[in-house]
Amino acid sequence: MKELVDFIFLIIIYFWKFYKKWKEKGRDVLLVNTTMYIYLSFVLYFTLMPIITSLPFIFNHPYTPMNLVPFIDVTFGRGDFARQIGLNIIMTIPFGFLMPLVKKGNTSLLKIVFYTFLLSLGIELLQPLINGTRSSDITDLITNVLGGIIGYIIFLIFKPLTTKILNYIKDR
Repeated sequence: MKELVDFIFLIIIYFWKFYKKWKEKGRDVLLVNTTMYIYLSFVLYFTLMPIITSLPFIFNHPYTPMNLVPFIDVTFGRGDFARQIGLNIIMTIPFGFLMPLVKKGNTSLLKIVFYTFLLSLGIELLQPLINGTRSSDITDLITNVLGGIIGYIIFLIFKPLTTKILNYIKDR
């Protein structure tokens, strides 16, 4: 229920700030940018929400610093590390695929790595601040970047097809 407040806020922002601007740029831009917006909204849902209702309480719990030992859970066999690694990779595959479509032009692998790193770092630093029960981990950062790289490789493989689809949508 608390997440509903965040989703309503995201919907208001979408229609107030982005929809009209993206629509004016063409149906292809509207489709790609809206898809990225929806994707990022769900990333927020799974990683940070509820945000708005948590803001008054962010200083009511200690901030747990990021675990800086990569793959420590794997090394010691703690928890469901395989599931966590898989989910972190899967979570950012769409980002690696969609970012070159949003940015248009020549988006390199290095740029995708950088953008995915920034997205993941932001999430990892905010998680323990917004919710005292969550922690951040360097392994998540590494596996998120790996997911972005995989998404970019998938984008490169399907680039001719996505170009045709977006041109078709643009010309309709």
